[in-house]
Amino acid sequence: MTEFSSDNKSLGGNLWKVTPVDERLVELLEQKYNFSYVLARIIALRGIADNEVLAFLEPKLLSFMPNPSVLKDVDKAADRIANAIINKQKIAIIGDYDVDGATSSAVLRLFLEKVGVVPDVHIPEREEGYGPSVKAIDDFKAKGAELLITTDCGTTAFEPLEYAVSQGMDVIVIDHHEAEAKLPNVLAVVNPKRLDESDEYPYLKYMAAVGVVFMVVVAINRELRQKKYYEHDYQEPDLKQWLDLVALGTVCDVVPLKGLNRAYVKQGLKIMQKSSNVGLTALMEKSGIKDVLTAFHLGYVLGPRVNAGGRVGDADTSHKLLCCNDEYKAQVMADKLNEYNVQRKDIENYVLMQAIEFLEGTPQEYPIAFVAGKDWHQGVIGIVAGKLKERYNVPSFVMSIEADEVKGSARSVAQVDLGALVMAAKEKGILTKGGGHIMAAGFSLSEDKIEEFHKFVGEYVEKSIGGEAITPILEIDATMDVSAATKNLALDIEKLEPYGAGNPEPKLMLRNVRIIKPFLVGVGHVRCLLSSDNGVTIKGMAFRVGDNEIGKAMLTSNGDKFDVVGVLRRDTWNGKDEVQFIIEDIKKYV
Repeated sequence: MTEFSSDNKSLGGNLWKVTPVDERLVELLEQKYNFSYVLARIIALRGIADNEVLAFLEPKLLSFMPNPSVLKDVDKAADRIANAIINKQKIAIIGDYDVDGATSSAVLRLFLEKVGVVPDVHIPEREEGYGPSVKAIDDFKAKGAELLITTDCGTTAFEPLEYAVSQGMDVIVIDHHEAEAKLPNVLAVVNPKRLDESDEYPYLKYMAAVGVVFMVVVAINRELRQKKYYEHDYQEPDLKQWLDLVALGTVCDVVPLKGLNRAYVKQGLKIMQKSSNVGLTALMEKSGIKDVLTAFHLGYVLGPRVNAGGRVGDADTSHKLLCCNDEYKAQVMADKLNEYNVQRKDIENYVLMQAIEFLEGTPQEYPIAFVAGKDWHQGVIGIVAGKLKERYNVPSFVMSIEADEVKGSARSVAQVDLGALVMAAKEKGILTKGGGHIMAAGFSLSEDKIEEFHKFVGEYVEKSIGGEAITPILEIDATMDVSAATKNLALDIEKLEPYGAGNPEPKLMLRNVRIIKPFLVGVGHVRCLLSSDNGVTIKGMAFRVGDNEIGKAMLTSNGDKFDVVGVLRRDTWNGKDEVQFIIEDIKKYV
């Protein structure tokens, strides 16, 4: 049974939910592993079995990575790539312009260079479109490429890849996107989402492309060893050195951090902390990271900068930075990505403000956010769609009207399957292109179809969720008094890292607190002290609340009592070792 803390919405517009737990299991975990009650409760709520606790807290690659040969076509791909390496054939790589694409192509390139082959790499600009193109293949052919490998793309690129085959190239696809029953007619397609893949290791289907690439690299390395390649000119490389890139791509592609993915990130963070990748080290320095690295830094500090190249700048800058061994060049490229990220933020804010102004100034017929603009940069429309979904809790569709077509991006709520919606619109001839999954999708259409698409989307969503937005539910892991929110508890909770999809940072509720000395900092943030009746206080911080009900209530609290939901973190900025509470929502105490 689910317990709601109150039937009333919070000031953030959420319904709070505290889920009961099997207290006997909690007690068992406390006693067996010497956990605090809160940590034991969270582990029990996450559904981690008693015999899986240690593997969850300290995931090892050896425990979770099966023999790469379990994936179809891996052996065929590994054998062909190994032969190309041995015979010094020209290898070409086509990647994608997002973080997963940049890291996927970088891991493969760095491995190939380490074993004596320098590949040609092409990262398409966003305007060029996703995946392999005939032009890129022609360019590779002119340079003498005999083997083409696609990373983070290619599973549905039938025509360009068939063209590559017709030009005499062997083609290998390494991807993780949804596959159709038909696959490209190429030498090998390594994709855990192939419809004919086994379910023996279901968590492999959740890998980012960079995780799939790493498994292929393991297989190639094994093949080279068996072919006695390392007995002559080259020393066998330590593959673990590239787990930092695997971790970055895995976190930024928002795949579930379970099983092998969790091991990738946990071990990759350890590698990244050693600062062995020159490009990543330069980017961390430019980003001002001084704390111990966590998945937060990957997803919210480094990731946006790596992504910015593909969104508003040069798509291949990020890939080049991740492969760079020259400190000066790395500094220059890191500066460039920082500049791109600043531009991205400015462009994003411009588009977001225009979208909000339209939505709040125009009566909306359907429970959706549906907006389009002629000067909106297509590199930020996905981010804007996500922010509109968070603001209004409805499926959001944002479109950039270009000279030749309209390109759009969408983000959804749990009740609406965007992949199915886009597929249905394509079948009706409303969209020219499109694809995605339940929560996110991209699409294209002609400008004269916008209104028809608006009506189709509105009616589709109404059938799915009704005529009004659904009240979002904020799930709470544990409730406590301010006095229990200590540094020791924060350290205890850190054992659950890395956080991400499938393993969110635990949400805690502080009951019956006063908000003391609130004041605005930065752009719309509120800093304060949270105090209990017995006078115990903890630092509090609420981000981006200056223009909403949470911020207004905090700044005018006047001794009122609240329940506060957020996350407990250590504050280690500038050598400090304190604790603070990051406030996500508040409600008047009753």
